[in-house]
Amino acid sequence: MLNISRPRRNRKSDAIRRLVRETHLGVNDLIAPLFVREGVSLREPIKTMPGVCRLSIDELVKECRELFLLGVPCVALFPAIEDKLKDQKASEAYNPNGLYQRAIREVKNALPELMIMTDVALDPYSSDGHDGLVDPKTGEILNDPTLEVLAKMAIVQSRAGADILGPSDMMDGRVGFIRDALDEENLMNVAIMSYAAKYASSFYGPFRDALNSAPKSGDKKTYQMDYANVREALREAYLDESEGADILMVKPGLPYLDVIKTLRDNTTLPIAAYNVSGEYAMVKAASERGMIDGDKAMIEMLWAFKRAGSDMILTYFAKEAAILLNE
Repeated sequence: MLNISRPRRNRKSDAIRRLVRETHLGVNDLIAPLFVREGVSLREPIKTMPGVCRLSIDELVKECRELFLLGVPCVALFPAIEDKLKDQKASEAYNPNGLYQRAIREVKNALPELMIMTDVALDPYSSDGHDGLVDPKTGEILNDPTLEVLAKMAIVQSRAGADILGPSDMMDGRVGFIRDALDEENLMNVAIMSYAAKYASSFYGPFRDALNSAPKSGDKKTYQMDYANVREALREAYLDESEGADILMVKPGLPYLDVIKTLRDNTTLPIAAYNVSGEYAMVKAASERGMIDGDKAMIEMLWAFKRAGSDMILTYFAKEAAILLNE
């Protein structure tokens, strides 16, 4: 009789599989992205993201309360700004009484223990639809002038109650610039989750529909990363870490599990994965057509992010996943 190794012994029952499981996924790993808009008692469905809505502030607070009761520790807020408030300077981005800052305050006042992550980029507020200021003559995305606006945004968001800032613009030097601005304003306890490796991806379409924030001309390839590159992601991560980032993010998540693993192997900072709108929409579309089991695919996808090395996951599945994980 051959004395063969039998790995199946560690898979023969649910109990033993749970005992030897290498990776763990729980509600504490989830961050729920939510969209806020003006109005009262509004839940406006987003056609390209089944089950996701743009919420008026009162409905946003209700949604946050449900997530908090499920054990989700953090929400990431994104503003759907009216077109009439958008301009080339993105001046509404740092209006202390604008929609976004009011939403942050209301959620924080209602649920002080729920962490709020904010978005620091100009595209929701810019009439050009870019993450940075645009030179009207050349169309160039202006790096250093954009940093000044990002710093103003960071300060008003932090004063409104943000716990974590998410610079998603991919301008060079923005993490250090924001960190210095916060420290000068005695806001040193506000954390920065840098979008360290944010790729120029085709998986953002539904998100841009949600905010009506697609570029009016050109694309974002001069500041978001080339999806062929991994070493560049490591360079971006090192720069953000040296500038004071507290957490590093990879976006999108699913097609970039190798990037998550690379960052995990080369930094001691926590790593976040963004399970983006296109990934969410694909699972929903396939599930609605009976092609896959949506719940099982969702959980498998989230587990893949953890297995690759992420400590937390921004996902539109947060509420559904929390319900299943609590069961």
